[in-house]
Amino acid sequence: MKGLHCPLPILRTRALLDRMEPGEELVVLATDPASVIDFKHFCNTTDNVLLAHETQPDEVHQTVFVYRIRRGG
Repeated sequence: MKGLHCPLPILRTRALLDRMEPGEELVVLATDPASVIDFKHFCNTTDNVLLAHETQPDEVHQTVFVYRIRRGG
């Protein structure tokens, strides 16, 4: 999801999660600073669980936000 802006990271993540089995985990890399709020809200309003969130440096985008999400059932 690098380089995408709201709402595309959430929309594409939702599409990926919809194809997964409950309990499977997805790691999402995003560069949009608004994704911090968006992913927390998304997981709070769905059955999906935000397991971890961290930031990492990136040579191209400066900061990458990493989200680990477990597909809800």
